[in-house]
Amino acid sequence: MSTQVNSHTALYAALNRQTANWTLLGVKLHHYHWYVSGTQFFTLHEKFEELYNEAAGYVDELAERLLAIGGRPASTMAEYLKLSSLKEAAGGESAKEMVAQLVQDFTAVAEELKQGITYAEEASDQPTADLLTGIRTSVEKTSWMLNAYLEI
Repeated sequence: MSTQVNSHTALYAALNRQTANWTLLGVKLHHYHWYVSGTQFFTLHEKFEELYNEAAGYVDELAERLLAIGGRPASTMAEYLKLSSLKEAAGGESAKEMVAQLVQDFTAVAEELKQGITYAEEASDQPTADLLTGIRTSVEKTSWMLNAYLEI
């Protein structure tokens, strides 16, 4: 029983970290969407909008899954800033710096998703493991695409 409780506690924490990360990423992506400039404006402006909409969907899915399995999702900016492993946008970034920062963020999120998948499997919670695996698949693809952009 103790191992099961610890597995769930670790899983709840991992899901809350993801909720916080995706909330912070949503804010950062809005910032980048509004402030991107340069020759790649149209491409990045559209991509950042796509990504912040995706982030909002993940926040909702993660929070609802957390509630479904007995957890309590973080729901305030103070909690998100405390729980997130990511940093807010600094402001004044060039388009290339924005993309490079997102690559770093998505790489960090992918690693944390991997740990969350392990926690879900330890808690015998395959639906949560599947949810996190799906998000990780998307994150890794987006990271690859953003890295390809940086090679221009």
